Amino acid sequence: MNRELEYMFLKCARVWIPDVEEVWKSAELTKDYKSGDVSLQLMLEDGKNIEHKLDPKTKNLPYLRNPDILVGENDLTALSYLHEPAVLHNLKVRFIDSKLIYTYCGIVLVAINPYETLPIYGTDIINAYSGQNMGDMDPHIFAVAEEAYKQMARDERNQSIIVSGESGAGKTVSAKYAMRYFATVSGSASEANVEEKVLASNPIMEAIGNAKTTRNDNSSRFGKYIEIGFDNRYRIIGANMRTYLLEKSRVVFQADEERNYHIFYQLCASAHLPEFKALKLSSANDFLYTRQGRSPVIDGVDDTKELCTTRNAFSLLGINESYQMGLFQVLAAILHLGNVEIKDRDADSSVIPPNNRHLMAFCELVGVTYQDMSQWLCHRKLKTATETYIKPLPRLQATNARDALSKHIYAKLFNWIVEHVNKALVTNVKQHSFIGVLDIYGFETFEINSFEQFCINYANEKLQQQFNMHVFKLEQEEYMKEQIPWTLIDFYDNQPCINLIEAKMGILDLLDEECRMPKGSDDSWAQKLYNTHLKTCSLFEKPRMSNRAFIIQHFADKVEYQCDGFLEKNKDTVNEEQINVMKASKFDLLVELFQDEEKATSPTGQVQGTGGRTRLSIKPDKSRDTSSKEHKKTVGCQFRNSLQKLMDTLNATTPHYVRCIKPNDFKLAFSFDPKRAVQQLRACGVLETIRISAAGFPSRWTYQEFFSRYRVLMKQKDVLADKKLTCKNVLEKLVQDQDKYQFGKTKIFFRAGQVAYLEKLRADKLRAACIRIQKTIRCWLARKKYLRKRSAAITIQRFTRGYQARCLAKFLRRTQAATIIQKYQRMYVERKRYKQKQAAALAMQTILRAYMARQKYQALLREHKAVIIQKHIRGWLARCWYKRCLEAIVYLQCCIRRMRAKRELKKLKIEARSVEHFKKLNKGMENKIMQLQRKIDEQSKENRLVNERLVGLESSYTVESERMRGELNRLRGVEEDAKNKANQVSSLLEELERLKKELSATQQEKKTIEDWAQSYRDEMEKMVAELKHQNGLLKKEKDDLNRLIQEQSQQMTEKMTRAIAEETQQLETDLNEERSRYQNLLSEHLRLEEKYDDLKEEMALSSNVSKPGHRRTDSTHSSNESEYTYNSEYAELEDGTRGREDVTRGIDTSLTLKLQKRVTELEQDKQLLRNELENREEQLQRASAMARGAELEYESLKRQELESENKKLKHDLEEMRKSLLGNAATGAGAPGSPAYKVLLEQLNASCEELEVRKEEVLILRSQLVSQKEAMHHKETMTEPSVYKDDVSKLKDDEVKQAYVGLKDTNRSAAPDLRKLNEDGELWLVNQGLKETIRLLEHQLQTQRRTYDNEVESLRSELQNVKEENNRQQQLLAQNLQLPPEARIEASLQHEITRLTNENLDLMEQLEKQDRTIRKLKKQLKVYSKRIGEMGAGQTEGQTSPGQMVDEPIHPVNIPRREKDFQGMLEYKKEDEMKLVKNLILELKPRGVAVNLIPGLPAYILFMCLRHADYVNDDQKVRTLLTSTINSIKKILKKRGDDFETVSFWLANTCRFLHCLKQYSGDEQFMKHNTSRQNEHCLSNFDLAEYRQVISDLAIQIYQQLIKCMENILQPMIVSGMLEHETIQGVSGVKPTGLRKRTSSIADEGTYTLDSILRQLSAFHSTMCQHGTDPELIKQVVKQQFYIIGAVTLNNLLLRKDMCSWSKGMQIRYNVSQLEEWLRDKGLMTCGAKETLEPLIQAAQLLQVKKKTDEDAEAICSMCHALTTAQIVKVLNLYTPVNEFEERVSVAFIRTIQTRLRDRCESPQLLMDTKMIYPVTFPFNPSCLALETIQIPSSLNLAFLTRV
Repeated sequence: MNRELEYMFLKCARVWIPDVEEVWKSAELTKDYKSGDVSLQLMLEDGKNIEHKLDPKTKNLPYLRNPDILVGENDLTALSYLHEPAVLHNLKVRFIDSKLIYTYCGIVLVAINPYETLPIYGTDIINAYSGQNMGDMDPHIFAVAEEAYKQMARDERNQSIIVSGESGAGKTVSAKYAMRYFATVSGSASEANVEEKVLASNPIMEAIGNAKTTRNDNSSRFGKYIEIGFDNRYRIIGANMRTYLLEKSRVVFQADEERNYHIFYQLCASAHLPEFKALKLSSANDFLYTRQGRSPVIDGVDDTKELCTTRNAFSLLGINESYQMGLFQVLAAILHLGNVEIKDRDADSSVIPPNNRHLMAFCELVGVTYQDMSQWLCHRKLKTATETYIKPLPRLQATNARDALSKHIYAKLFNWIVEHVNKALVTNVKQHSFIGVLDIYGFETFEINSFEQFCINYANEKLQQQFNMHVFKLEQEEYMKEQIPWTLIDFYDNQPCINLIEAKMGILDLLDEECRMPKGSDDSWAQKLYNTHLKTCSLFEKPRMSNRAFIIQHFADKVEYQCDGFLEKNKDTVNEEQINVMKASKFDLLVELFQDEEKATSPTGQVQGTGGRTRLSIKPDKSRDTSSKEHKKTVGCQFRNSLQKLMDTLNATTPHYVRCIKPNDFKLAFSFDPKRAVQQLRACGVLETIRISAAGFPSRWTYQEFFSRYRVLMKQKDVLADKKLTCKNVLEKLVQDQDKYQFGKTKIFFRAGQVAYLEKLRADKLRAACIRIQKTIRCWLARKKYLRKRSAAITIQRFTRGYQARCLAKFLRRTQAATIIQKYQRMYVERKRYKQKQAAALAMQTILRAYMARQKYQALLREHKAVIIQKHIRGWLARCWYKRCLEAIVYLQCCIRRMRAKRELKKLKIEARSVEHFKKLNKGMENKIMQLQRKIDEQSKENRLVNERLVGLESSYTVESERMRGELNRLRGVEEDAKNKANQVSSLLEELERLKKELSATQQEKKTIEDWAQSYRDEMEKMVAELKHQNGLLKKEKDDLNRLIQEQSQQMTEKMTRAIAEETQQLETDLNEERSRYQNLLSEHLRLEEKYDDLKEEMALSSNVSKPGHRRTDSTHSSNESEYTYNSEYAELEDGTRGREDVTRGIDTSLTLKLQKRVTELEQDKQLLRNELENREEQLQRASAMARGAELEYESLKRQELESENKKLKHDLEEMRKSLLGNAATGAGAPGSPAYKVLLEQLNASCEELEVRKEEVLILRSQLVSQKEAMHHKETMTEPSVYKDDVSKLKDDEVKQAYVGLKDTNRSAAPDLRKLNEDGELWLVNQGLKETIRLLEHQLQTQRRTYDNEVESLRSELQNVKEENNRQQQLLAQNLQLPPEARIEASLQHEITRLTNENLDLMEQLEKQDRTIRKLKKQLKVYSKRIGEMGAGQTEGQTSPGQMVDEPIHPVNIPRREKDFQGMLEYKKEDEMKLVKNLILELKPRGVAVNLIPGLPAYILFMCLRHADYVNDDQKVRTLLTSTINSIKKILKKRGDDFETVSFWLANTCRFLHCLKQYSGDEQFMKHNTSRQNEHCLSNFDLAEYRQVISDLAIQIYQQLIKCMENILQPMIVSGMLEHETIQGVSGVKPTGLRKRTSSIADEGTYTLDSILRQLSAFHSTMCQHGTDPELIKQVVKQQFYIIGAVTLNNLLLRKDMCSWSKGMQIRYNVSQLEEWLRDKGLMTCGAKETLEPLIQAAQLLQVKKKTDEDAEAICSMCHALTTAQIVKVLNLYTPVNEFEERVSVAFIRTIQTRLRDRCESPQLLMDTKMIYPVTFPFNPSCLALETIQIPSSLNLAFLTRV
């Protein structure tokens, strides 16, 4: 041990010595310490040398300083030397130099208030800390909150966060940020937005419980414990708040520079608002309770806005406007009560002046009578065993009673608000666990400490005990886990102090006992304390100079408490009659506040007082007397019970500690006062944690870390395969004392100071190695330099010697010539110089003599004048001295007289007190009182006599005084008249004098004007001449300007060209931003869709539970066949969602679920009715088609009957369509809704088909007429017979083809036109065609008119729907104004009514369609029977077998022509679901990607779509596209976390989109097509709108792909890019022994950079296999690299241990590996490298020099991709890993900030990891021919037919 000490205390070693100002001061040894030395030779940091004497008894050496590389550590327990100066210095360095306010101290988070708003609490910071282990990131309140949240979820145990500290240390802010973190990361489990309510409780509690103090502008004057409840999915479901020890005295009194509670000033600032006029408020300076502190305004705080925030919070928590106004009414009443002035009536009584406006306002606001209130403010009721007395109160006691009532009302109001806030935060969801946040006052000690400080310090004693036990327990668990021999550590146990306070016969017990005594006082209680504890408890002391105080030795410090006021504050008494007046109030809220008021107003039931009593002839009520004897709990007892409940709660949870430190008392930003900091560190338990850690083995290393760090201390032979054994062997050699370390299972444990000792050994070894390397290198360099110089010197010498010889000869010749020239030149120069000197000397003598004469004259003159000045000055000084002496004497006399007067006043006060004390001692004696009463009666008689005499004297005096007063008034009137006359004379004289002056001024002004006119005339003439001259100059300038304009026009042209180019670039940027915004909206829409589907599933499940057998099928936004209206529907969905949130905001969750369940059931019934309606419509269409097919077989004799039936069918269909339109108008579906469009399309299709059939009948009629005429001329009936026979053989679906064949047959008769013309048949045909044309034109006009009528009807229906919508909105607005219960009933009633009407309409429509169908079926049977009968009769009577054989005519026969395969796939309508299921829902991407061509599903879907287009089936096209889109969404929702699935469908969606473009027929997409591909283009439908929908779907899939990749890459990035050492031995491990909580570290595999590269390669290969477009792959890779760079940089900015030179090299190497990967994949041009630029520059910033201004300039030019905040953060976090590195100075950081202050950039510190670049899908046509695609059997698509 001694050897180690001597080794550590060598010259240049740095130590800490005590200092008065700075607490601890750093010094450096100038001489080695040797055992036995009595002093140390030290040099302070300022260069001063001192001698530090050692304690001769203990010989303790000063504390050693930690190495520089350990300074600024995140965890104080990681310091090698654990002591107070090391802790203080570490906190100071982090706070002042690095601007870091958070530091760990083991399990404690130390938070220093910066008194400045810091950008470290945003959502990006929350996201960065979410999911991270506590030791992985820099210390932060979010890290503690995340640890609590994680342990709650993992350990299934409730948690607590205990926030403590002095007033102004930032406790409330820390607790607020912790709750904000929980609200952000957990979300809400219901639709009631509980997390918003939890946060909304903060402004309410701050308004009613916070106030400005000298230490803090927003100081919490109460303690609170908030339990935030979570469900089994760990989402916030509610909260509960408990409060402790509200500072009620602040309501009635505030010290200087302090304020009352914020709510009072908010009300006064808002007094001008109309709703507050009734409160009769004004400025805060007008009320006693708000002006005592003389500081009504807080800088930077707008109380009016704060009140708006408070009211919004009330509303959010369900406290309506009426209750809010009631609360404000009570608060205003308190202010008015404080202004009630109570005056002395006499010495023993007081009175309130009549009609006091403030008391009237108080009574009006609280609803009580003025008489009762004024009576009981100045009187009290006393009860004895036999009678009841009403005692008047002196003014002082009455004022105290008034203040007590104000405090009591405010306390009741505070409790009521807390109770209702808790009710608003409670939900009916079962609580699974909770996290409590305790915001409680820290240890307090002031000059005068009273009952409040005693309770606060008592609470801190209990919390400190719990803290000590928890720290001790964690230490023990760590040792047991590592199997280290456990020895008990001595730690401070404050149980004796707690026993002194709360045990039996403790301070609180004695206080309660004294309160129950009738004559109890503070003095008697103090004497009991002295007698009980002074000799028995060492922690209790008595002050030397006081008998009314006591001292307690707390864990933090000794505190002296003054006994004055303890009993009164503990009793907390209020006048019972005042309470009864309040209870009798007409104001409901006030009655509610006092409804649980106890009847006993004091613990004893008696009130002490002085003064006279008025006897009242009323006997006391026995029942009330009995109740008055009931004792209520004292404040101390209540506080002790609530504190015990709090401790029980904390003991049942896992605690997390936040200690808030106040750095200075002046609220200066980033200013650190060591004295104040040390006081708080000692008081909050941080140093106790350090002491417990230092008593054991505070430094802990894993074997791998120890081996990596101290490998340099090992020899090669010491390194074994087993690193654990290697570390043991090395430690045994390096540290001889085996008690200094212990070997655990996974770690090595070191005593305090051992790491510093090992670091010194390592540094010495490295220094010796460096010196040896330097020596060898320098030797080699010097020898090499010497040889090079020697060779050069020899060569130079040779050439130099020859040159010198030549120069010597030349020099000798020139020297001789120069000597001669010099001789003559010198002679000439000397002669000339002599003559010049002679002339100058003569001139100087002349001038000097004249100057001396003048100087002498001036000196004589000045001396004469100085004598005169001295004479006057000396006289003035003598007079001034005399005056000062006189004033000093007078002032001295005044001071002496004042001193004597003060002494006299003090004596008088002492005498007055003694008399008052004597009265108090004798006030309880009844006999004495009765005697005094008799004496008072006698004296009252004498007083009456004296009063009568006085009345007489007063009357005579009054008469005399009235007479004298009248005479005096008369004399005053005469005097006033005289004065008025004199004033009039003087005013007239003044007026005359003023007129004279004005006359002279006017004459002077006239003369001035004349002079000015003459000068003006001269100036005008001169100006005309100048103007003529200037005109010529202007002409010249005009020519110059014309020339300049031409030049500027050229420049403007060039400038415009540049501006256009810049504008173009800006437009491109705006386009990208707009695209990004649109894609963000799509992602938000997808999120809302998913949320909507989840809600529907939950509702369906709930409905299934309640109604088995009814199940609602899943649907999405596009399930109603209206995908093409995506954009408009998205906006409507957003508005609808917003509206639903507004409506359901205030509705209870259970009622909402019931309502939604009922609506779901009604919608299911509605859907069933609609499905049945559609089925009936399909039957109707088939029946009408069969009827039309049968009509084609009729002969010409029945055509009139067919026309009439046809008209009937059309009439029926029109009725059906009108009924459906009417149904839509009544609410079944608004125009534009999917259901309405489907029905309308079906009706239009039926009408179109009806018109086609009508045209066919007309054409057939004309053809039948022509055939009849032809057959009449030929006199043959064979052809009709054959026709009818063939027609009878046709099927229903072949009627159309037969009709086409009939038209072809008619056209084939062209060769026989001659014969037809000869018989007149051609003319008949022509006439028939003309008639047909006329009929068609008439039909077309009729159809056009019908169409116009339909358009008008649709417009009117649209207008009706709009009106209905407005009506619904008005109804909704009315519902929102109703109370929540009425709103629920109205909404439910309205929804049921609407659905009932819809169902009735649908049922009526269904019945009508049933009747129509039955009618059509009957008609169809009749027609079929008639056709059969007529066909049989005509065949028998008109046709013979010979005719049939000889003339076979078949006009409707259509021969089929074989066609080539057209690249289409046909499927039946009922197979559509099977197609979607096999091709999308059940398809496995892995098999398809490996075995089949890329994009095969897209090609198959498009070929099916082509066939639907080919057959002109719009319904089939629509349903196929809708089913495809919905199925892709469904499979992505189901398997959205599978990268292969998402990538596969992204590739296929893009290919499907490209196919729609390639075969759309647009010329811009057909450029690269072959002629065969152009033949395959779509012919009937324009699917541009569907292309937009599919493009949006592709964007959503792309964003889901990015999220999927991000989820896979996120765990790898930090480990692979930052933590893993890709280059072994470069980074090195810092000797920090970072104490991570073992419970926070999950056992995960370590990721490396190779893991990231392998994952990137897997992503790339998968996308290539799926056939993803190359341009799309580039965009995906760019996004991947952005995520890697952003996550890495964000972690670098939040981790101090990662900001070092070696880590910068590691990052740059990792980035180079990523760039190499890009080169291998051919992706260098995709822009991915540029996304890593901020990370590259941050790594360069870690490695560059950071000292001089040139370095600062280089950094500013280099780090253009980093923001100023990021640069400064990296420089602040830069930490040397070895002692050879240097920290960045504060001056250098300020230089950087100065140079970068002109940058225009975002102040955000972290990069946005959620940002996704806008994606584009460049057109990529396929060269694959559709007709060559083969469908494999593995897809199970055998039902598809190639066409």
